[in-house]
Amino acid sequence: MSSKEPHIGEFNALTSRPIIRQLDDSAINRIAAGEVVERPASAVKELVENAIDAGAKRITVEIADGGKTLIRVTDDGCGMTPEDLPLALSRHATSKIDGSDLLNIHTFGFRGEALPSLGAVGRLTITSRMPGHEAAQIRVSGGKLEPVKPAALRAGTIVELRDLFFATPARLKFMRTDRAEAQAIGDTVKRLAMAEPSVGFTLRDVSGGGEGRVTFRADPLSGDLFDALHGRLASVLGREFAENALKIDATHEGIRLYGYAALPTYSRGAAVTQFLFVNTRPVKDKMLTGALRAAYFDFLSRDRHPAAALFIDCDPQLVDVNVHPAKSEVRFRDPGFARGLIVSSLRHALAEAGHRASTTVAGAMLGAMKAEQPAAAGAPRIYQMDRPSYGARTASYAAQQPEDYTPAPAYQPSASPGFAELAGAYSGRVTEAPEAPVAAGRPAEASDGSGPGAEALPLGAARGQVHENYIIAQTADGMVIVDQHAAHERLVYEKLKRQMSENGVAAQALLIPEIVELSDNDCACLLGVADELAKFGLGIEAFGGNAIAVRETPAILGEVNAEAMIKDILDELSDQGESQLVQARVEAILSRVACHGSIRSGRRMRGEEMNALLREMEATPHSGQCNHGRPTYVELKLADIERLFGRT
Repeated sequence: MSSKEPHIGEFNALTSRPIIRQLDDSAINRIAAGEVVERPASAVKELVENAIDAGAKRITVEIADGGKTLIRVTDDGCGMTPEDLPLALSRHATSKIDGSDLLNIHTFGFRGEALPSLGAVGRLTITSRMPGHEAAQIRVSGGKLEPVKPAALRAGTIVELRDLFFATPARLKFMRTDRAEAQAIGDTVKRLAMAEPSVGFTLRDVSGGGEGRVTFRADPLSGDLFDALHGRLASVLGREFAENALKIDATHEGIRLYGYAALPTYSRGAAVTQFLFVNTRPVKDKMLTGALRAAYFDFLSRDRHPAAALFIDCDPQLVDVNVHPAKSEVRFRDPGFARGLIVSSLRHALAEAGHRASTTVAGAMLGAMKAEQPAAAGAPRIYQMDRPSYGARTASYAAQQPEDYTPAPAYQPSASPGFAELAGAYSGRVTEAPEAPVAAGRPAEASDGSGPGAEALPLGAARGQVHENYIIAQTADGMVIVDQHAAHERLVYEKLKRQMSENGVAAQALLIPEIVELSDNDCACLLGVADELAKFGLGIEAFGGNAIAVRETPAILGEVNAEAMIKDILDELSDQGESQLVQARVEAILSRVACHGSIRSGRRMRGEEMNALLREMEATPHSGQCNHGRPTYVELKLADIERLFGRT
């Protein structure tokens, strides 16, 4: 290499300097399209939102080849005049904001980018008619605008987009299969349908020509907000979600949270049934999803996810929707307040649900009792009954015992403790109880609370015990099967949590504080949540520079690696905006204590013990699921039982 030859990164005086040029409108629109229109589903979202903003009550979406060759959106909204059409295809022309106030937005759209962007990368035709005016049509292909001409249309607007991305062929290489793109369009339409129960939606696939095939339909609903929303969620998410969803309605300091959230026992293996809306705008926000996860934190295992459709309504001045080109993210002026409202409202609703478990538990049980049938293509899988067998769970419980644990001796009548003693003692001690136990399957006497009156109670009257683990109870219109260990484990756990909440988490002071060096941002972030960490026994304080001193750790955790814990907390704060690591570890210990202190599988119970357990379940919030989110009982209606035997 010549010594005079410039190295990479050095300025070469022999070359011409970069020249600043103004981009032409075609390039500007294509760049904007790359931000706004990622795939066919993005185009459908923009067009349907325009129809909703126009006051449409019925919207029909037709697609072909996953939206790649055709997207047609027809609405009965207010329409446009012939003079409006060219302006609608100009960049940053919109009727949805007043002046330059971007903090007072009451519509889906506000930037005026969607239509010109679509016209820049596809073949766009708009036909519209406003009452009192003639219908007109305008076309734009690859950014080339044609003159407005008369058309035939009774009312509303039809927007037809053909050959999406024909003007930018490179983008077509990033498209997925027709089926995947059609699925994404369906998800988009369903989200918007949930946001607007009063609007009717029809999605039709016309890939084969003709009228095509209707893949989704939701008729407009009227009446009470919650009735309409419940009906729309039933048509979009399914009847099972609607049956197992809890009504949420809370307002605090100008922010309202409403919608429906499912019981913990109606959980999913992925976060595919979580829908969040801010001022009816579908959003994907880490803070909001983190709040949803935090609300169910104590009721689901790590691999399970809650199902919910939640709406936040607030003054537009309190939220900024102009933070993402696709308008899918928002920023709250006070994110902590919004998060707290979600967590507290959901936890209150879950507590009010008491011992209730999802109806899908019984459905899965009935399905398991029937002859095996081949699953229909695309049929949803029921996750709620994915539980290990009795033998496997018994072995698992045994494996969880501490090293010095001694298995209980074989059943002896004189060594059978009452439920009252077990409910009050978490150490697993056995006390003498001279009363004779109820033999498996033998009806309990009316004197122990199992008479006709008890059958009217939610969990009924205990009639017997099978396999030393399952309580059979009779209700007024069916029967209940209770997993005695899982149920009592939850009761003990709730009592331990209540004690911890009242008395706090004991902190263990370190003889020598552990000093942890961090970056500027990490140090400030951690000190910002110091008060929350102190509630769970982790005491930290600034130590000068970028260091913090860990002075206390939760006593219940024993010896811990403070530096490793701090870094794990920081990772959660960075990823989710909040950390539940310390709380999770403390409550994991409480859960293990509850497991060891609860009625064991394989232990026979007397009639009064079984009925006492049922009554305590009815009085204890969250007793419908164990500490891992699985159901503690299954309820079968008499009609279901008779159907199993062909009596109906």
